[in-house]
Amino acid sequence: MRNTCEINAEATIPVRHAVLRVGKPISSCVFEGDNLLSSKHFGVFENQILVGVITVLEKTNALFLSKKQFQIRGMAVLDEFQHQGYGFDLMQIAEKYIQDQQGNIIWLNARQSAVYFYEKLGYRIIGNSFEILGIGIHFVMLKECGIII
Repeated sequence: MRNTCEINAEATIPVRHAVLRVGKPISSCVFEGDNLLSSKHFGVFENQILVGVITVLEKTNALFLSKKQFQIRGMAVLDEFQHQGYGFDLMQIAEKYIQDQQGNIIWLNARQSAVYFYEKLGYRIIGNSFEILGIGIHFVMLKECGIII
């Protein structure tokens, strides 16, 4: 049975490591801002097993003029659970939280392999690609909060 709820920052680390930081030190899975009071972490569970995570940070990106910006970070679903709607569930709970906080925009740094997923949810690429050393090509993507899934 699938369940999505708020979790703590520490709970995100094993899933982030397995999906986003394979072969990297576990310490690379602790992100700046994880433990701020304004940061929220959500997990999706299947039969009480944490299979996906997402983090929402109230964080300004200088590319955008909006005052109340939120960043989605560390969105990860374990390989064996991908393409089954878990990522959608995580995005839905994150966007609902941001909407409840009166956020103006949501932005994220999407891996090249995830761009299509985010585009299907209404995000668009802003600017050129960039590389995160040792991780790969990324794109800044944006969604205005009036267009929540």
